[in-house]
Amino acid sequence: MGEVNKKKKKRGGAKRRMTAEQTLALKSVNEWVLLAQHSNKAVDDEERENEDEFLPEMMRRAQVCEKVVFDLHSHSICSDGFLSPSALVEKAHQNGVKVLALTDHDTMSGIPEALEAACRFGIKIIPGVEISTVFSTRQVQVIQFLAKDDSESEEPVHVLAYYSSCGPARFEEFDQFLTNIRDGRYVRAKNMLSKLNKLKKPVKWEHVIRIAGSGVAPGRLHVARALLEAGHVEDLKQAFDRYLYDGGPAYSKGSEPAAEEAVQMICKTGGIAVLAHPWALKNPIPVVRSLKQAGLHGIEVYRSDGRLAVYSDLADAYGLLKLGGSDYHGRGGRMESSLGSVTLPVLAANDFLKIARPIWCDAIRNILEQYIKDPSELNLKHITRFGTKRISTSNSEKDIINSYLRSWLTKEEMQHAVFQATMLKL
Repeated sequence: MGEVNKKKKKRGGAKRRMTAEQTLALKSVNEWVLLAQHSNKAVDDEERENEDEFLPEMMRRAQVCEKVVFDLHSHSICSDGFLSPSALVEKAHQNGVKVLALTDHDTMSGIPEALEAACRFGIKIIPGVEISTVFSTRQVQVIQFLAKDDSESEEPVHVLAYYSSCGPARFEEFDQFLTNIRDGRYVRAKNMLSKLNKLKKPVKWEHVIRIAGSGVAPGRLHVARALLEAGHVEDLKQAFDRYLYDGGPAYSKGSEPAAEEAVQMICKTGGIAVLAHPWALKNPIPVVRSLKQAGLHGIEVYRSDGRLAVYSDLADAYGLLKLGGSDYHGRGGRMESSLGSVTLPVLAANDFLKIARPIWCDAIRNILEQYIKDPSELNLKHITRFGTKRISTSNSEKDIINSYLRSWLTKEEMQHAVFQATMLKL
């Protein structure tokens, strides 16, 4: 009997020890997550001189998490979500999320509100966007000598972009890129309504626009909700399954750019490009191969139901980061993953930051250089566009810039020779 009890004790859920690699990764991730709190802390000039002691002291005060929850895929009412950016951040806080990427479709308009809310809840926000694109198989067919069928097929592909607190470099160019996609969404939605009308399922344009909200480019979800409210379907799933699925009887394309073009734009503007939900693709291999050549950094592998081995292997084959997020919209129901439900291992989070941080640092430096060349209010706004707090207008430009940089860059990053050369010009 004693032996049985001993065996039971051995089988008991003893906490699994972290490896040395995991421990170092956790320390690095935690330090980056705490930067915003470090920056927001009210510390006078005398205390600033002791910055070397400040962050370790903060980490000692139970601020460090043994599990840092990242959710790198979420949506608000600024695209097709059901919660405002601030409500989304509050929900993330309730669910234990420490790092949240707001990735609305083809817009970054919700980022400032999310960042303001994040200051109240102690969450780190990664400014993001999910870009709607198309992938053409024509080039793949030529390469593979599959010229038996000359027909060209296209497939919708979504690419996630993650930026620093200063947002994209070359902001006007990137913003126009997104604007062109959003303009196409209006045309696309009207085409969908025209097809639905021919199917004897009429929906009014005013109804769709009211559901989408002021200034929000309508998407398929808004049309689906209009169908539901008009009594043509029993639920949103039926709206997609019967009419709005890719290639469905009421489906329509917009003016989405090529997936490769979107990846190149993200890389050019200082972002991290990640392929979203590859399991939704008919054949992800040619998509991943082509986007890797264009500069793709990662692929979603982790979901709320765990890691998908086939996409993990695909990431390994092409040397891509393995990431994931809930793709939370706030619509509720059994089919939706909750915020923070995706377990992103600390090593995966650290790998992401090791690739992303140098890219973000270069982008921030390029934005600063632009301000140095032309210290206008507009160029200062480029630096503070996605800043993490409001600052009194009485503060000097240098104080404002330093405050935003401290919320995102480590002391080591700011003291790098190349970055220091830029800062000295200020």
